[in-house]
Amino acid sequence: MADERQYDWASLGIDVTKPSIARTYDVVLRGKDNFEVDRAFVDEIAKIVPEIYDVAAYNRQILGRGVRYLAGEAGLRQFLDLGSGLPTVQNTHQVAQSVAPESRVVYVDNDPIVLAHGRALLAENERTTVVTADVREPEAILANEEVRRLIDLGRPVGVMLVGILHHLHDDEKPQRVVDVLMDAVPSGSHLFITSFCASSQEAIDAEVQYQGLLGTGRFRTPEEIEHWFAGLELLEPGVVPLPLWRPDGPVPNELTVGHKLMYGGIARKP
Repeated sequence: MADERQYDWASLGIDVTKPSIARTYDVVLRGKDNFEVDRAFVDEIAKIVPEIYDVAAYNRQILGRGVRYLAGEAGLRQFLDLGSGLPTVQNTHQVAQSVAPESRVVYVDNDPIVLAHGRALLAENERTTVVTADVREPEAILANEEVRRLIDLGRPVGVMLVGILHHLHDDEKPQRVVDVLMDAVPSGSHLFITSFCASSQEAIDAEVQYQGLLGTGRFRTPEEIEHWFAGLELLEPGVVPLPLWRPDGPVPNELTVGHKLMYGGIARKP
């Protein structure tokens, strides 16, 4: 685990006294780039949703299945992964480039620890980069020099908002974020979203804890999540609990709270 005392984290813009979105996600992915405050937050969430570690795995698994589809059957060669979090196993660039080595990937996150670790991981990968920017400012992301260096907005792009829009409050206008991004890319581009869903009382209780301890975390209805895809061609099976989106193997007949805690889907821009 990261050591709060080992470095002058504050000089890097990293606050080790408060949990962060990227680091708490790293905790549930069983990573090592997190601090005690992040682990304490996850412990509180696990009291409500004991499957929270499994939920992170489901999100990682659908990322792999989704990117394999986008780079394979859909034929995309450019990916904009927003709110990407800390590098872990089977990252977007690894999945995409395993299908099509020429794939280009830009990771975007507003947590400075993501930039610090991401640059080290990607130092020898010229088709992939990490940009520090805020998903709530999509125009700035689209205008970023590093984004423009790797992403040709005249060609189809995989726009990925995997596990990030639920960290935008309603007044931060997640629909506007989606619309600006998708308006900037051409026909044939795809939108890939996963998000916390108000699918059970446990989910609603978890939302209270997220907002109280992390200051963010909005659990929306399946209908609200599906609305983000308005005007696009939603691919089968639609917006569904993560394990049900084109699974690689059998899924349980009865879904648990954890299975239904996040919903996701992919749509094509006509």
